[in-house]
Parts: sequence; structure tokens; C-alpha cells
Amino acid sequence: MRALRTACAAVAALVLAGCAAESSPPTARPPATEREQDALVRYAQRVLVDRCLAGQGLDAARKPSSREEDRRLQSALFGAGPTELSLTLPTGHTVRAHTDGCLAAARHALYGDQRSWFRAEVTVNNLTAEAAARMRADPAHRAVLGRYTRCLDSAPRTPATERAVEGRCARESGLAATEARLRPVRLAEVRSLRRGQLTTYTRLRTRALHRAAEISAAHDQGFTPEKGSASP
Repeated sequence: MRALRTACAAVAALVLAGCAAESSPPTARPPATEREQDALVRYAQRVLVDRCLAGQGLDAARKPSSREEDRRLQSALFGAGPTELSLTLPTGHTVRAHTDGCLAAARHALYGDQRSWFRAEVTVNNLTAEAAARMRADPAHRAVLGRYTRCLDSAPRTPATERAVEGRCARESGLAATEARLRPVRLAEVRSLRRGQLTTYTRLRTRALHRAAEISAAHDQGFTPEKGSASP
């Protein structure tokens, strides 16, 4: 009799464990493709921004009724006063951002380290421009660019033929071939120089993807790739 009770208790335990496992929500996982991942992060960012604005009695989807309300909305969304974050790129361009405002708060919630994400994102987004600047500074590129310019100056052009003339001059001067050769070399060079920021970018983006999946799973409407909304 004792053995029967023990067996029944074991079966009951297994049944209860099975029920608990079935009732547990599935682990939120980011989508597989980069396009869907980008949409998911934008969606989660929008959810966080909307919540932040709602807490201040504001709604980005509603047209402001006055200039004062518009100023209040812009300040709440993007921050106010001097920008706290600033990064001057090797190309000479300076990018700035606020650490206050609902958009900054949403990014902090997603990426964790707002300052590190700002530097990494700006750097990575401008790798191509940095590589292009290095390519243009290359003596080989300057030489063929001179030939290309002289070709354009000597060729009769009309608005209808301008693009054809530019293409012909790019081929005849060697500009097209030189750029095709130098562009990947300079991009690889820049990616090597900015390896640390690329690593930070990947790490923080991975964190944001998992956080965005959790936010989406907990949100009433949920995320689907078809309705992923753009960030403000």
C-alpha cells in the first residue's frame, strides 16, 4: 500500500511539473534576419518612448495644438539644453546628442550604456564615410581623379548625356577601377582601426535585441515584422 501511495505521489509530481512547464511563457527570442531585428528594436524603442511621453501627458502621434505644446513635446522627446554627448569623427564631422528626453531614456533602457552606444553607433555608421575619405587621400586616387576631371572638362555635355559622359570618363580615366580596388582595402583598414567600437556595437546591439524581444512579448499588441514601427 505504501508503494502504491509513493507511485501515485510520483505520478502526481510529474503531472504538476508538466502543467507548470506548459504554463510557463516561452523565452522571448529576437528574429533571425537583420531587417526584422532592426524593426524589432525600432518597435521596442517606440513602445518605450510612447510610455515615457504618456507619463508626461504627451502623445507623439497627436498634432500639438500650439507652439508651446510643440516645444514641450520636442523637449520631452529629444531633450533640452546643451547636448551632453559629442563625437568628432575622423572626417571632421561632429555628431551630438542629448542624454535626457524620452528617446535617450528608451535607448538607455535598450542598450544599457547610453554613452558607449552613442560612440559605437556613430563610429560604425560612419565607417564607410571614413574609408571614402582615406581613399580620396590616396595618391593613386588623386592622380586618376585629375584625369577624370580633365575628361569631364573637355567633353561636351547636355543634361541628357551628362551621366553617360561621367561614366565614360570614369572608365577611361581609370577612376572606376581604382575606386573598386581601393574601397574594400580602405574599409578593411578602417574596420581594423575601429575594432574596439565594432565589438562594443555588437555587444550592446545584442543586448538591445534581447531586451526588445522581452518588451515586445510583454506589450499588449506585440511585434510582428509587418507592423514594426519606425522610431521617432
